[in-house]
Amino acid sequence: MTKILVIDDEKAIRDTLKEILTFEGYSVDLAESGNEGINALSENLYDVVLSDIKMPGMDGLEFLAKANEISPDVPVIMISGHGSIEVAVDSVRKGAYDFITKPPDLNRLLITIKNAIDKSNLVVETKILKRKVSKTKDIIGESPSIISIKNTIEKVAPTDARVLITGENGTGKELVARWLHEKSHRANAPFIEVNCAAIPSELIESELFGHEKGAFTTAIKQRIGKFEQANGGTLFLDEIGDMSLAAQAKVLRAIQEGIITRVGGDKGIKVDVRIVAATNKNLNDEIEKGNFRLDLYHRLSVILIHVPTLNERKDDIPILAEKFLREICEDSGQPLKTFTTEALQELKNVKWSGNIRELRNVIERLVILCDKKITADDVISFSNPSQVIKGVESVDITKYEKFQDFKDYSERIFLSYMLNKNGWNVAKTASQIDIQRSHLYNKIDKYGLKRGT
Repeated sequence: MTKILVIDDEKAIRDTLKEILTFEGYSVDLAESGNEGINALSENLYDVVLSDIKMPGMDGLEFLAKANEISPDVPVIMISGHGSIEVAVDSVRKGAYDFITKPPDLNRLLITIKNAIDKSNLVVETKILKRKVSKTKDIIGESPSIISIKNTIEKVAPTDARVLITGENGTGKELVARWLHEKSHRANAPFIEVNCAAIPSELIESELFGHEKGAFTTAIKQRIGKFEQANGGTLFLDEIGDMSLAAQAKVLRAIQEGIITRVGGDKGIKVDVRIVAATNKNLNDEIEKGNFRLDLYHRLSVILIHVPTLNERKDDIPILAEKFLREICEDSGQPLKTFTTEALQELKNVKWSGNIRELRNVIERLVILCDKKITADDVISFSNPSQVIKGVESVDITKYEKFQDFKDYSERIFLSYMLNKNGWNVAKTASQIDIQRSHLYNKIDKYGLKRGT
């Protein structure tokens, strides 16, 4: 239901407007001062705000300025009994959607509100769509490694040099590849991506080079491959380390000669493609195992870019977290939530096995499950509640000669997990694991347990 905030110091006007707007099917909140209106706007998501101008304390124009800082996309309609051209112009100049004099004409008021709601919805939808259709998101971060990557992209992108991007899953290798394309002279041509790990080895050649009708049983028509689709642009070979040796040989020929041949065909087709490849594997190890061609490696690695893990760039975590928080709140239509300073620090303490992809998922979880202010306890409870248990799988049992030593180790792991899971609520944890609270305090002291450990 559309939600409207009405701010006016006169109770009769507030009540009248609420009665009219409620009858029209709107949900209405009331505030009798600018300060009360700011508090309401900070805690709730409104589609439209109606505000008087002349009010004691914070007047309507002061409210308008602060409202534009808190919720810049929410249209504010100013209403005043002291109407004049100067006041109206000043209101609109300072960001008001419209200005209506008291007593308001009912039809005009309702039409203005409807138009304001339409504009508000359009602004939100446009932001979401722009983000969805945007070719490339920004590379976020200020750590030395990220600055170095950005500088390398600036230097390398305008050339046709082939680039090999390495890094763990979820670190943002594809984003680097897209920026190499966006900043090149090929930016207006296609950017074609191939996930080599997701395509069966028997189909990879057809996917890359296309096939002629009748080339094999299911080839009922001619197919244009990714090399031809990317002609004039960039071909991004993701997870190149998983490509079959047969396909590697053909890719090498295509790079060397700029010519490809469709499966089942005998005609050479010239292609002008810039190759950017990425892998989460150590290709030198794969070469030694005989799984990757040395000559192809040298062809691909004219420029090497290594994308660090999130654990290697922890100072970027608060910046990334704030960005994801804004995006997720906007996309889900929720009021903007905030992190406490301690929560951001706690995010830096997490071991991110899934890198940026995992961080975004955790932020989305926090937005859904937490209150307006996300605390350190929230991060501990919802970031990765199973991370403590993972240590058990890799424990070296041989170093424990006595049963009591291993028992103490296991007990410490279990208590730490349960305390973190319950946000370090000792009473709740003691009740849950069925021991006395004093006994749990003794265990905490015995094992030197601390919040977040």
